[in-house]
Amino acid sequence: MRIGLGAGGGSIDQAVESVKKIKADGFSSAWFSNIFGLDGMTACAVSGREVPDITLGTFVVPTYSRHPLYMAQQAMSTQSACGGRFILGIGLSHQIVIEGMLGLSFEKPARHMREYLEVLMPLLETGTVEHTGEVFNVNNTFGPIERMGTTTPKVVVAALGEVMLKLAGRMADGTATWMTGHQTLESHVIPTISKAASDAGRPAPMIIAGVPVCVTDDVDAARDLINSSLQIYGTLPSYRAMLDKEGAAGPADVAILGDEDTVRAGMQRYADIGVTDFQAAIVGTPADSARTLELVKSLT
Repeated sequence: MRIGLGAGGGSIDQAVESVKKIKADGFSSAWFSNIFGLDGMTACAVSGREVPDITLGTFVVPTYSRHPLYMAQQAMSTQSACGGRFILGIGLSHQIVIEGMLGLSFEKPARHMREYLEVLMPLLETGTVEHTGEVFNVNNTFGPIERMGTTTPKVVVAALGEVMLKLAGRMADGTATWMTGHQTLESHVIPTISKAASDAGRPAPMIIAGVPVCVTDDVDAARDLINSSLQIYGTLPSYRAMLDKEGAAGPADVAILGDEDTVRAGMQRYADIGVTDFQAAIVGTPADSARTLELVKSLT
């Protein structure tokens, strides 16, 4: 199981420095979110030019706000800047964002993602697509997306429910999960997406699990901090469904908390069930975070 960290910063320069440190600490990958700060693909592209020999990925870029043709164009540009080390993570986002903030329809999100992938994947793989659907009508055969001297980036979908997991397995390269515990990954996520990929004749999918991690002597305080700082994720329907599957009351119940031995064993469980990439979301007090980083570094 490869281990990576979330990267970030309030500026591009800080993002690059973040990736430099993640690489120096021995991690295999660095992941940029795409919320209200830096654009994730831009951060990957610049960091990829500055920092060699580390995988860069988005965790994840919302689809509704970007036409798949221009998502493909930017992804190929980012892949070129990264020297072929880029992974495009995409997702639906959430109804409260897509409808409440952007004023777009969130109707039939699975249909949206199916058609999005039907357009995006051929564009990334061949540069052209002809697609007529209910959501997208795209024909760029007269003006292909250029290959830019690089390879097709892998695409992972933030898929949690059964329908989305089957789409991701059949059409993409894997899934990126958040607020999903190891029991739910083992019993639901991994078997569902793996069967879909196998049935479609695709390689075994990437399973990228984002998990809060904290090495601490005060588990109760860490739980309170996580439930407070990550409270919003317990209210969003897609994450709430995964927490409910796990029997988790809130975000702290899917975090890995405790001393070094406890956290080491907790991370090993993810490797044992078939997670390919572990994205450690280090949380806690400054002292606990430093302690956690040292433990996670020792496992790379």
